[in-house]
Amino acid sequence: MSTATEQQPDQHSVPRVPTPSRWAAPPRPVWEEKPNPAGLASKGLVLGIACFAILFPLWIVIVTSVSSKQTITEAGGLVVIPKGITFVAYQELLSGGQVTRATLVSLGVALVGTLFSMTVSVLCAYGLSRSGSLGHRGMLMTLLATMFFGAGLIPTYLLVQTLGLTDTYLALILPSAISVFNILVLRGFFMNISQELVDSARIDGAGDFRILWQIVMPLSRAVIAVITLFYAVGYWSAWFNASLYLTDQDMMPLQNVMIQLVQKQQPPVGMGQAIKTGQLSALAVQMAVMVLALLPVAFLSPFVQKHFKKGMLTGAVKG
Repeated sequence: MSTATEQQPDQHSVPRVPTPSRWAAPPRPVWEEKPNPAGLASKGLVLGIACFAILFPLWIVIVTSVSSKQTITEAGGLVVIPKGITFVAYQELLSGGQVTRATLVSLGVALVGTLFSMTVSVLCAYGLSRSGSLGHRGMLMTLLATMFFGAGLIPTYLLVQTLGLTDTYLALILPSAISVFNILVLRGFFMNISQELVDSARIDGAGDFRILWQIVMPLSRAVIAVITLFYAVGYWSAWFNASLYLTDQDMMPLQNVMIQLVQKQQPPVGMGQAIKTGQLSALAVQMAVMVLALLPVAFLSPFVQKHFKKGMLTGAVKG
């Protein structure tokens, strides 16, 4: 039997909203939700336009480089639809003339420079990643200061000239051999390696060089591959040091020859007569040099692409 003091439920009262459990997953941001069909279509359209904007100019360069002089003349310049394909421009460029020599110079500078830069960068980054190393804090601050303050172009040129490096291949390597940014990325990756592995190796009698070679570097293949690509592309694409420190045309790398050919309209040595007589098209030669300059980067990038995300993001987590 109910008592008079028993309260009856109010039909007009506001229902209580259940309090979410503290173990419930937080709501995901909008950009992490699965897109609807319209969103997928818009993303596909944007990516398609971006790919077209990148690949279409490359297609024009390649097609023009393998086109005959008659096809280029009929097209009025750059060729879009291939017709009358010929590889005469590449045969003349790689027949042992200036472009062949410049290509070998660029390859040699890129290989030697990348090896030297990676050796110095890895050693410096490993030393800076050990907090107890000698002069650790002062060296790190000095490197960071060079990212914001530089000596300038004239002091750098005077230093290279005083050291007797002008008109030598070392002038293409040493002035830009070290990148502080790359060292910091390597250092951040090395600091993420488990300290227990290093300590156990020290207990077993391993020294710093053996720890670096057998433990740290095998665990850092991703970031080393990325930084190696950065250095290699930098050396391969460099032209400013050569234009500043070299006067001998036989020592010029491929990028400088391409600048002379495309911007200054100077044909490569030994090909001027063939271009004047109409045997070769100057535009086809220009496009062929561009393709030669792009080939190494286009060849290496797919092999290193899988390491980009892991190498860059992991190396930037801890500084």
